[in-house]
Amino acid sequence: MSIDWITVAAQIANFLVLVWLLKRFLYRPILDGIDARERQITERMQEAGRIRAEAEAAEAEHQFEIARLKAGREGVLAEARKEAEQERDQILSTAREQTAREHAAREEARTDEARRFAADLELRGASALVALLRKALGDLSGETLEDRIVARAAERLPGMAADLADAAGESRKAIVTTQARLPDDLQARLKRDIRDAMPDINVQFRTDPDQSPGLGLRVGGAQLGWTADAYVNGLQDILEGARHERGQSDAA
Repeated sequence: MSIDWITVAAQIANFLVLVWLLKRFLYRPILDGIDARERQITERMQEAGRIRAEAEAAEAEHQFEIARLKAGREGVLAEARKEAEQERDQILSTAREQTAREHAAREEARTDEARRFAADLELRGASALVALLRKALGDLSGETLEDRIVARAAERLPGMAADLADAAGESRKAIVTTQARLPDDLQARLKRDIRDAMPDINVQFRTDPDQSPGLGLRVGGAQLGWTADAYVNGLQDILEGARHERGQSDAA
């Protein structure tokens, strides 16, 4: 078999033309498409990386904002708690002060009530004592209380004459005060007794409705008293002393 070199050459030429055509119109577009696709993929990957980085940054910022808000909330809660505690302390302090004032007011009212009761009891006691003295004097000796008081004052005047004279100084006036007017005979008797103790002294008699039953004598700067109040006060001092001694005995 003989070889047709012309045909072979033509086939080779056709093949080369086919290769050139394939490269020119088929392979190159495909390669260009592949390169463009790779570039798109690369760009998309880069875009995805950028978006991911932005998302991570946004998430970090969000977490920071959450932490900041949480810290702020804790601060606000702490401040609110502190203010609530201060307000509670203020309310308790005000309530304690109010309670203390009310307690002091009750104690003061109780003390005033006790003082009024004691004064009323003292007045009742003095009145009862005076009534008993009047009755006892009338029953036992036929004297009035005023008679007895004048007699008692007259008994003490001589022993006090020197002191009264010193107290009178340049004054030559003696003032006798009673709750009610003394009978004339008692005034005369008392005037005589005073002048016996202090000659040449002017004796004046006055009444004072607020004075307790009895007699008061004022000479210069000296003032003497023989009144029911004085005797009641003496009795009260005795009772207070007895109560104090009993308290000390109980404490021991």
